[in-house]
Amino acid sequence: MRNIAIIDYGMGNLHSAAKAFEQIGAKVTVTRDPELVRRADQVVLPGVGAFGDCMKNLNERELAPVIHEVIAAGKPFLGICVGLQLLFEGSEEDPGVSGLGVFKGRVRKIVAPGLKIPHMGWNNLAFRSDSPLFSGLTANSFVYFVHSFHAVPEDSMIITATADYGGAVTASVGQGLVQAVQFHPEKSSSVGLKILANFKEMSV
Repeated sequence: MRNIAIIDYGMGNLHSAAKAFEQIGAKVTVTRDPELVRRADQVVLPGVGAFGDCMKNLNERELAPVIHEVIAAGKPFLGICVGLQLLFEGSEEDPGVSGLGVFKGRVRKIVAPGLKIPHMGWNNLAFRSDSPLFSGLTANSFVYFVHSFHAVPEDSMIITATADYGGAVTASVGQGLVQAVQFHPEKSSSVGLKILANFKEMSV
């Protein structure tokens, strides 16, 4: 059985994510050990909190270079919530902080006049392009969001799904074996478990 490493850098909802993967029969290791992340077959980057704090912790634990290594090695990689945002070059939340820069573009504050920020609760996905994460899902599948910022890629073609919240907000992005979701699959009931199961089945 392939091993999935969930990166522990002090900023993710690690317990919930690990339990969700275990629920679908995945072998999971929650770790902050760079070598264990390197040796994993698949890697998950969760994230809760501020962009700048997340990048600070990744850098202090020397995990940022490891993320680049596993992506360059072609291992399936999943970002969740702020874990998606960190894959971009930077964020309006912390303008002086550089992101991982896996994808070109920046993270912007959601503009939704008349609606509460953060965008919190259940919302349906509008699929924009093929993603291995969404195999077998029906149109308008509902997932659970909690966020005030969303990614705005330079190349809009990497956006795989959006959600409507006073306009289209980025719900997921992906390119090859690097996929990321802004919502929380571990809190998204059967749809979320299906997304995690699809990630589990991704392979080189």
